[in-house]
Amino acid sequence: MGSRRALIATLLLTGASAAYAQDAQPTPAAPSVSPILSPEVEAAETPDTVPEGESDTITVTGSRIVRNGYDAPTPVTVIGLADIQASAPANVADFVNQIPSVAGSVSPSNTQRNLSGGAGGINTINLRSLGTTRTLVLLDGHRSVGSLATGTVDVNTIPQGLVKSVEVVTGGASSVYGSDAVAGVVNFILDREYTGLKGEFAYGETTYGDDVSYRATLTGGMEFAEGRGRALLSGNYVQRGGVFGAGPRDWKNRGVHLIQNPRYIAGNGEPEYMVAYKSGLNTTTGGGIITSGPLRGTYFGQGGTVNRYDYGPNRLNNLPWTVGGDWQLSQQYYATAIQPEEKLTSVFGRFSFDVLDNFQLFTELSYNRSKQHSWGGYHTDKANVSILGDNAFIPAAVRSQLNGAGFTLGTWNQDIPTRESNYDREVQRYLVGFEGSFDLLSMDWKWDGYYQRGIMNAKEALVAANRVKLGFAQDAVRDASGNIVCRATRDGSTNPLAAGCVPFNRMGIGVNSQAAVDYIMGTPYGDRRLQQDVASLNFSTNVDNPWLKPIGLAFGVESRKEKISGYVPPEYASGWYSGNFTATFGQYTVTEAYLETLVSLPWSFEFNGAARYTSYSESGDVVTWKAGLSFAPIEDLRFRVTRSRDIRAPNLSELFQGGARNTNSIGDPWQNNVAVRYTQTVTGNLTLEPEKADTWGLGVIYRPSFVPGLGLSVDYYDIKINGAIGTLGPQDIVDRCFTGNIELCNRLQAIIGTGQNARTIAYGTNGFTNATGPGAGVSEYLIANSPYNFLSNRARGIDLELSYGFDLADIAGSLGGKVSFRGIATRYLEASESNGVQAPTDTVGENGGNGPPKWTYRLTFGYALEPFSMQVIGRGISAGVYNNNWVECASACPASNTINRTIADNHIDGAFYVDTYFAYDVPIGKVKSQLYLRIANLFNRDPAPVGKGPSDTSNVDLGINQTFYDFLGRSFRIGVRFDI
Repeated sequence: MGSRRALIATLLLTGASAAYAQDAQPTPAAPSVSPILSPEVEAAETPDTVPEGESDTITVTGSRIVRNGYDAPTPVTVIGLADIQASAPANVADFVNQIPSVAGSVSPSNTQRNLSGGAGGINTINLRSLGTTRTLVLLDGHRSVGSLATGTVDVNTIPQGLVKSVEVVTGGASSVYGSDAVAGVVNFILDREYTGLKGEFAYGETTYGDDVSYRATLTGGMEFAEGRGRALLSGNYVQRGGVFGAGPRDWKNRGVHLIQNPRYIAGNGEPEYMVAYKSGLNTTTGGGIITSGPLRGTYFGQGGTVNRYDYGPNRLNNLPWTVGGDWQLSQQYYATAIQPEEKLTSVFGRFSFDVLDNFQLFTELSYNRSKQHSWGGYHTDKANVSILGDNAFIPAAVRSQLNGAGFTLGTWNQDIPTRESNYDREVQRYLVGFEGSFDLLSMDWKWDGYYQRGIMNAKEALVAANRVKLGFAQDAVRDASGNIVCRATRDGSTNPLAAGCVPFNRMGIGVNSQAAVDYIMGTPYGDRRLQQDVASLNFSTNVDNPWLKPIGLAFGVESRKEKISGYVPPEYASGWYSGNFTATFGQYTVTEAYLETLVSLPWSFEFNGAARYTSYSESGDVVTWKAGLSFAPIEDLRFRVTRSRDIRAPNLSELFQGGARNTNSIGDPWQNNVAVRYTQTVTGNLTLEPEKADTWGLGVIYRPSFVPGLGLSVDYYDIKINGAIGTLGPQDIVDRCFTGNIELCNRLQAIIGTGQNARTIAYGTNGFTNATGPGAGVSEYLIANSPYNFLSNRARGIDLELSYGFDLADIAGSLGGKVSFRGIATRYLEASESNGVQAPTDTVGENGGNGPPKWTYRLTFGYALEPFSMQVIGRGISAGVYNNNWVECASACPASNTINRTIADNHIDGAFYVDTYFAYDVPIGKVKSQLYLRIANLFNRDPAPVGKGPSDTSNVDLGINQTFYDFLGRSFRIGVRFDI
């Protein structure tokens, strides 16, 4: 008792932050709800925590063997209801993505510009930064239909009001759960036993008065037929207003970009790249700017006024970036949404009946609808608009200097409305199943089975301009009567898109009629349908062992079918600035059988093994396995080691993609890295094989019996993926063609010129070689891409967790309340990728992209004294860099190349945020009610500046990384919970 008091006093004196500097997982794990789904937990309930007369059987994600009071090797992080409620998230995904082992997840806020990629509005989970497709998301141990063709599950579809815990298996689990569990498993556990009526109503907004949100949940449960039957119904509604533009946030005016150093000349010792503030592109303005020839720098303003662009004091070398001067003319961030608008509606029902004392039938029905609206920025053309010399809109003052010649224009088309996206998804899930027990061969057996159908219907709709129509409309001339008309109209074009052409003036702001805008605008859309059918049968038992604990045994079979289909009207398949949708059709089937065992060995050793045979209709047969050993030399200390072979089979998108398109800009290596537009088309590859991952896990758990409630865990992981499926990025393809990779060159075409005079040439024709490029006048590259099994990935890191809880009465009897400490951290050591040709690239610490950061952590201090409770949470990431391969230097820099570029300052700041939560119980008669207030980012920390560029559409971005940094600022949420 004395040692415990001494430890408590030390913690109180040194503060919570000292306790949080280390991490563990000793908190008792919440029981799972599946009778066969079972635990691999860092800390199971010890016998002295189980009430007398009750079973000490526990069930936690990671194994299918039900166990009695001892742990298995694979680490699991268990997040209980109290932690979820203290975070008070609008969506439970917002909370799960704060777990340090999760990094780089897709969310609505970092896909707002991914207009035609299908991911808008999605909330996903990315364990180990290995990609969302390598994280398996389960609902009560069952698979769920994906919301994307990649199979990625949208966490929006989880019944938020029923979640009682989230269990994160941070290790390979393919032998237990099948494909996709390479990085681990996230299992959302529902409160299936709830009876009564409970609900929650919440309101939230930021300190700037935007992103106003409302959340309402209502759950009811009841028993009938003398307790043999149970009905459960839960509904959830979330409305989030979003942030269009950046509002009154001061950091929006930083104008920070990653740019080509204007003083750089190859060999002069200057760094090639630099991070510049008050910077912007000089190749695009709202009303257009002439980018070449003697009139270069002439730009057109409000009403078509003619102005002279100020390139600033650092303008050298004819580069597309301006520092100072008129840098703001290229900025259009106010036409993007840093947080899209969302509406989520879900209904979940579960009905069960005990047909016999040992046999239950049940069904689950759910419906989810998510709608998202976002802005993606204006339609940007960087120095690629050709204005012919006879264009009727050329101002007289400019025409007089042209001598009949035309010019090249760059514009972000302020007269054309910003691009908009509207995603509407419906996910339905129907499940029927049974669970029960029986006696056979003098053994007690548990079994369950289910059939599930999941259906996802999505409509992806955009508001965008048609590039072909705009080409017709901008080519304005005078007819015989002197009227301004489209050339296509005057000359009698038979192109159906030229019908009804209204002339459009690209030179100026506010110079076009609504009729001209209406002619070029449209609402391209595509429909997509995913269907998943799953049937599963599982058995488990304990085999008597006369010398040691019983041997756990589980086995089962599963069959699954995945199918995709879609529809795109022909007129929306090509020709648009954004959209250009294509429908994808395909299906595959999976048949699996698995066996798992848990064996207690002499000298406090324990072995856990599993094997699974899987047959894919498209990808062949594979065998996955896992072997784990744990050792407890003393009751307080346990060591564990696991070795596993895991797989990820190619998904529907990778196999059957009909032609997903995206557009942006790349740096053209044949033109001194000037930004040039590209359109990439990605098609599926039916020759793909499953990825194979080999994983090592080593860990230690310490729970000193002389300090009850204290625990520490440290786990090391090493995941190697061979034959990883991937595609090269557009910039990589062009750069590697430039350096001599002919196979990649063959994927390129170039569009020379614009409008009616544009022509397309393929690599190897018309003088297009890797040495010379396609020549002058390139307005766009067309890039064909497909996934291949050509990559190798490796992820290594260390997970740490420390937790401690105690009653203040243990220090002094006059003190009341309970205190809790918990710290979770992950040190990422490696996140590398190799294509087999060049040296591996390691992205750990690359805070400018998808990272992961070297350190991510979450620290919690809690205090509760009825009716009051509170939490203070500290969360953050370590500082990082733009690129690990880049060389930081100020002078005497080495030669810069496409891999090892030189940069003046490669540093990106880290971040630390403080959140608070206060709750007060207010019982009203027999109604349990609670009022709460949550403040996130208490000190209103701005996001670290992260310069985007130098070749993408950087004028759209605000110079932040929305994946890792809090960009909304201080936010408040108040709410009330009740339980009758």
